[in-house]
Amino acid sequence: MKPTEIDPSVPQSARIWNYWLGGKDNYEADRAAGDAVLAQIPDIADGARAERAFLIRVVRYLVAECGIRQFLDVGTGLPTLNNTHEVAQATDPSCRVVYVDNDPLVMAHARALLKGTPEGATAYLQADLREPDAVLDAAKSTLSFDQPVGLMLLGVVNHIVDDEEAYGSVARLVSALAPGSMMVLTHSTAEVHGERMLRVMRETTERGGTPIRARDRAEIARFFDGMELLEPGVVSCSQWRPDGIDVGETREVYLFGGVGRIA
Repeated sequence: MKPTEIDPSVPQSARIWNYWLGGKDNYEADRAAGDAVLAQIPDIADGARAERAFLIRVVRYLVAECGIRQFLDVGTGLPTLNNTHEVAQATDPSCRVVYVDNDPLVMAHARALLKGTPEGATAYLQADLREPDAVLDAAKSTLSFDQPVGLMLLGVVNHIVDDEEAYGSVARLVSALAPGSMMVLTHSTAEVHGERMLRVMRETTERGGTPIRARDRAEIARFFDGMELLEPGVVSCSQWRPDGIDVGETREVYLFGGVGRIA
């Protein structure tokens, strides 16, 4: 399931995301698809920014409070500010991070731009979440699975449309992790924008883009079955333990997420 070449005529989720965040690593097809979504959901980029802020808060928490020193980041996306290894290694330079994505453009940029600390390690794998055993086998050269790992699944599981495959792929990764490991997951939902979100998902897929589906809060929580789901549970990622400097009530975005501890 690994793409072997880049087709600029077909929109791709990581490049659309890059466009929404003001990046330049995208093609005309990605911009057209992104604009079509913006026309119907003008605040769509707020979700992308909120998810990045969520990543920063969570990774800092896992390193500083939970003692996590290893991360498996599946569905990396194109590099931007405050990537997983930068946040983790700023807290402890010895942290080891493996990035996984199935898009060749993402991997090319990751290898060029995501440089870690000399004390730690930063590695890159072109692989697919739907092939969890291949991901685990390749990651073993960098990570020690007998020690806790932070499994990062941000905005990637929603690209597995089939429920059995989605839940099964995540469960297989989790089954390989040591007790004390943590899973961080965000997922698209229609609970904020309703039918508008479902419509733009269908239209993006019809354009040839990466298939995507929404799941509700209960369906997202099911990915954490068997884990200790940390407070406040599955919520809009903007509302997961917001920083104390935030003023007023944070607004819900279309990406819900949570953090679970593996027993």
